[in-house]
Amino acid sequence: MGEEDIIEKYKARIATELGESRLTPVRSKKLTTDQYNKFKHEFLPKNLSYYEQACRFSEFLRLRPSPKEDVELQESINITHLGVTPTGVLSFALVGPIIFMILGGVLSFAIFQKMGFVIYFMLMGVILIFLFRKLPHFMANSWRLKASNQMVQCIFYVVTYMRHTSNLENAIQFAAEHLSAPLSIDLRKVLWDVETGKYDTIKMSLDAYLESWRKWNLEFIEAFHLVESSLLEPSEDRRLALLEKSLDVMLSETYEKMLHYTHELTSPITILVMLGIVLPVLGLVILPMITSFMTSKTMTPNALALYLAVLYDVTLPIIVYVFGRIVLTKRPTGYGESDISSEFPEYEKYKNIIVKIGSYELKINPLWISLMIAIPLIIIGLYPWVHRYVVPINVLTAEKPFFMNFQLFGYKDNLYKTAIIGPYGLGAALLSVLAVLGIGLGFGIYFQLRSKNVIKIRNETKQLENEFASGLFQLGNRIGDGIPTEIAFQNVAEIMKDTRSGTFFTIVAKNVSNLGMSVREAIFNKKNGALVFFPSNVIKSSMKVLIESAKRGPEIASRTMLTVAEYIKEIHRVNERLQDLMAEVISSLKQQISFMAPVISGIVIGITSMIVNILGQLREVGKSLPTASTTGGASGWETFASMLGDGVPAYFFQLVVGIYVVEIVYIMTVLVNGIENGSDKLSENYLKGQNLVKSTLLYCFITFAVILIFNILASTILSASRIVGTGT
Repeated sequence: MGEEDIIEKYKARIATELGESRLTPVRSKKLTTDQYNKFKHEFLPKNLSYYEQACRFSEFLRLRPSPKEDVELQESINITHLGVTPTGVLSFALVGPIIFMILGGVLSFAIFQKMGFVIYFMLMGVILIFLFRKLPHFMANSWRLKASNQMVQCIFYVVTYMRHTSNLENAIQFAAEHLSAPLSIDLRKVLWDVETGKYDTIKMSLDAYLESWRKWNLEFIEAFHLVESSLLEPSEDRRLALLEKSLDVMLSETYEKMLHYTHELTSPITILVMLGIVLPVLGLVILPMITSFMTSKTMTPNALALYLAVLYDVTLPIIVYVFGRIVLTKRPTGYGESDISSEFPEYEKYKNIIVKIGSYELKINPLWISLMIAIPLIIIGLYPWVHRYVVPINVLTAEKPFFMNFQLFGYKDNLYKTAIIGPYGLGAALLSVLAVLGIGLGFGIYFQLRSKNVIKIRNETKQLENEFASGLFQLGNRIGDGIPTEIAFQNVAEIMKDTRSGTFFTIVAKNVSNLGMSVREAIFNKKNGALVFFPSNVIKSSMKVLIESAKRGPEIASRTMLTVAEYIKEIHRVNERLQDLMAEVISSLKQQISFMAPVISGIVIGITSMIVNILGQLREVGKSLPTASTTGGASGWETFASMLGDGVPAYFFQLVVGIYVVEIVYIMTVLVNGIENGSDKLSENYLKGQNLVKSTLLYCFITFAVILIFNILASTILSASRIVGTGT
């Protein structure tokens, strides 16, 4: 909305108030209700709309919150722009878990015939009741995390625009255009509330919105109040000083709050690592002994393995993830990146694998590549478990050793001669590693291929942004010397050749000289403009400011460019300091993800497999000794063998722990990215791809090697012991 639109808008308002029917009121072209609702619908994920529908459906219960809870829920609902009521939230918090308990309990009992799973779903349902009551608060915290990550940029855009045009409404519109969601949707809501008459002025609407941040980001409110104060300053120097002060307040407070946050991170991160990695993995060392004593006629090894899977692969990951999200909600305002493919739709295609065949581009979804790798590995890894269903029982239990008394699958009768159990074989344990390899590589390769091309483009763009301040400084000086803007671009391109920013200025200069474009067209043309090759909102906004300020003369354009260059440098400087603050915490977590978790887990699984093998062989030795009927009394070995039970196969132990390693690497990567980059989905996916591939490969290699080595050593020792025992 330009100055002409504003003039016409207020002319129409005055005419309407004076009753001059000859003048038709002009509706603002900026934003309408339909535009805002369309934007909201496109941004809000589908799972939120499903949640809204579920809350509306559940309102028949009419559960009303207390006055205090009603206010808190409504505040969170307003922040997330959800179309629900506190009554609907509380009603769904009861209806949803009840449905979960009934369906989960009935299905689990029908499939497994175990009351333990019914009790588990009941307990989980009770926990969900409390969690669902707080769900809008969790959503609001997530929204705040994403929005606060953009606040430095928001103040930067507002201040940059208001330096050359002191109009708050246009400045907010300018920031909304260049920010990504969710802060952009908040700013559009501020404009929309004025447009629809909820508030009379943009200042009233903005102040009402800023109140929602009072408990979370006072520096954001203070910065905007300084911007508002600049509108009342008659002195140009004082006005500019207030604008500069607002950005300085935002940057300095951001650094200070992040400093406190990093100091407070040590304790929760230590708890998270102990809870998510150290204790669960080390617990596996004693689990083989415990499970050996727990098996009975009713508690089969397979059922016990299933309980372990529920504990390790469902319950623990949920606990670690929730605790990690709580840590992330305390992260203060930062300076973050966004997914350029969401802001520049033409780059969406780079989320695929692009194969050029002549002039044609073949786009392959990475999902198919990951499935082609994962499915064969998972099938091979799961075959030892499926083997019992495709081979006759007499063949299954008559398997001969294939290596050093080791069996490939190792199925056998249980102690009570009532069922076939297994697989206990070394081959089965080794093959199970392939199933984990397939799961980890499948997800890792998908995330890596999905984000690799886009992250490469963004990194090149970030390199340009880092250099761009120098380019703007040069450009501002040239324009200040009285050189026309078109020629100034060419001069800067020559000075900064062989750099990313030099390439940008060269494209602009060539578009002007060779294609006869104006400076605006040379930059913003959708086909040949320089921004096509450098998708950056910082650069885009800087160039828009240049075009607008150039209309007011070269002196204003020069001063504006020099100030914008200084702003970009200052933001970059503070961002680098923030990275330094978090380096120690981040490096520790990265070490846990990439090395400690897979290596410790692999070694422990090898030890677990060895213990299971030793117990199994001791069981067989005990059964082969004289029984009570022949000796007149039960032997020690016989009693010991009967106490041990069958035990859980190492095959299942490895599957449970391997899947847990993949899950914990995924969760820890989300946490590391959240601490380091805030809500940056593109960076998160790229890190998930890298970490899942590397950690899974390392875990599988260590596990395979340690299982093989430890079992050979255990078998050699036991064989020697039997020989000695027989000789004596």
